[in-house]
Amino acid sequence: MTEKKRIFSGMQPTGFLTLGNYLGAMRNWVALQDEYDCIYSVVDLHSLTVRNEAKDLRERRMSLLAQYIACGINPEKNILFMQSHVSAHAELCWVLSCFTYMGELSRMTQFKEKASKQEDNINAGLFTYPVLMAADILLYQTDLVPVGDDQKQHLEIARDIAARFNGIYGDVFKVPEPYIPKVGARIMSLQDPTGKMSKSDENKNSYISLLDPPETIVRKFKRAVTDSEAVIRFDAENKPGISNLMSIYSSVTGKTLEQIQNDFEGRGYGDFKIAVGEAVAETLRPIQERYRELMASKDYLLDVMRKGAENASRIAGRTLAKVYRKTGLV
Repeated sequence: MTEKKRIFSGMQPTGFLTLGNYLGAMRNWVALQDEYDCIYSVVDLHSLTVRNEAKDLRERRMSLLAQYIACGINPEKNILFMQSHVSAHAELCWVLSCFTYMGELSRMTQFKEKASKQEDNINAGLFTYPVLMAADILLYQTDLVPVGDDQKQHLEIARDIAARFNGIYGDVFKVPEPYIPKVGARIMSLQDPTGKMSKSDENKNSYISLLDPPETIVRKFKRAVTDSEAVIRFDAENKPGISNLMSIYSSVTGKTLEQIQNDFEGRGYGDFKIAVGEAVAETLRPIQERYRELMASKDYLLDVMRKGAENASRIAGRTLAKVYRKTGLV
């Protein structure tokens, strides 16, 4: 029997997932859980690069775990855990930081972008963020990492650090490969369809939260930016707004772009926007119901956290012990 390949991924507990997170990432994660050995983390240590209220962060961590499970990530099939509950992440981060060059980190485009948004708090953690991300991945001898465009650079530096360490100490880390899903919708902003849907957008009408009530979802789609042609046709370059709505509708209904174009031929954008909003609301309804059940079952979520941390610690501990042995820290 062939051993399953291992996948690691994680998200920061910044409050809520968006429709873009779900269609572009989470739904793919659910599809992977039978074929791969999957480890999913709430990467709460990464959250400390921005200022948080302790109470808010605790709530967001629990909420994200509940959203993972509500979206279909099964704790019985996958390891689900809080990054901060496995101390090996911080320990390996320090070791790897001694094998990472300042020049490499200074070239990270995400650091430049984030630093420009928080000029009063450009901390060292923001700069060394990719090293902690490398530790997250390498601790679990990860084969594959699902990555979006904004994380490709971070995976590349993780691969470089692993190869550098292996070159000095032998075969310690697996060098991870990017996992590019067969299908994965790239969901754009409803207000600026040339940019990706993001929960950090100041305009709340630009994104759909997984937890938005149905009437809010439909209202946001009604306000979505389109064009003046009033023809429902996919043309990402010239008609990015309507093309984005068609992609979303296709993702939640399973219809092809050609079917959508035929179904709505001769009908206005108003009808189509309402149809997309209602289809999205219906897709998210069971997720929201399950989320509410989970948030009312805090003991269950704490049990998932505890078991996940124990299972993750066993795997991470083996890697860390090997690193310590190779570097003379035993």
